[in-house]
Amino acid sequence: MFVLGLTGSIGMGKSATAAMFRAAGVKVHDSDAAVHALYRGAAAPLIEAEFPGTVRGGSVDRQALAARVLGNAAAMARLEHIVHPLVRADRLAFLAEARAAGEALVVVDIPLLYESGAEKEVDKVLLVTASEDVQKARIAGRPGMTEAKLAAIMARQMPDRDKRARADFIIDTSGAIADTERQVRELLRRLKAEIGDAGNRDRHGDDRA
Repeated sequence: MFVLGLTGSIGMGKSATAAMFRAAGVKVHDSDAAVHALYRGAAAPLIEAEFPGTVRGGSVDRQALAARVLGNAAAMARLEHIVHPLVRADRLAFLAEARAAGEALVVVDIPLLYESGAEKEVDKVLLVTASEDVQKARIAGRPGMTEAKLAAIMARQMPDRDKRARADFIIDTSGAIADTERQVRELLRRLKAEIGDAGNRDRHGDDRA
C-alpha cells in the first residue's frame, strides 16, 4: 500500500485538496479531524489534568485551551506530548484498516508533517502551497484569526520555501479550483502508474541488471 503524506502551511488550501482526493475515491486520514474527535474523547481528561479549566461538558474548549498554550512554547510542548501520540495511534489504526481492505493508495493529511518527523512514516510527500498574496487573503478571511494567533501558528510551521525544497510533489492552489482539481487528477494518474509498475516488479521480479 502506497502512503502519500499531505501537508501544507496555514491558508495554503490543504483541506480543500484533501477533499479532492476523497472525491476521487482515495481514503484520507485527517489529523485535524482526529484531534477534534480526541478533544471530545480520550484526550479530554488528560488535557484537563494538565491544563485545568480547559474542558467543559467533557469536551475540550478549544478557545480556552488556545489562550493557555498559544505563544507559550513550554505549554505547547506539554499539549503536543499528550495529543501527538494519540493522533499517531489513530493514524496507524487507519492505515492498518486500509491495508486490510486492500487499498492500493491512501493519503494521510498531517499539517506538521515535517515538523513532527512524520515524513519517515510515508512513501512520498505532497506539499500544497499558494502564493503569499493568496495565503494572506485566505487567512484574513478566517473567523477569530488575530495577529497574535497567526504569529503563534506560523512560529510552529516550517517556512514554505523549506517545505518546497523537501517535498516529492507540489500542488499550487493559487489559481481556480478547477486548476487544483486538474493537478490532483494528474498526480493520481502518476501515482497509480507508479504503484502499478511497482506491483508488476514485485510479481515478476525486477529484470534490471
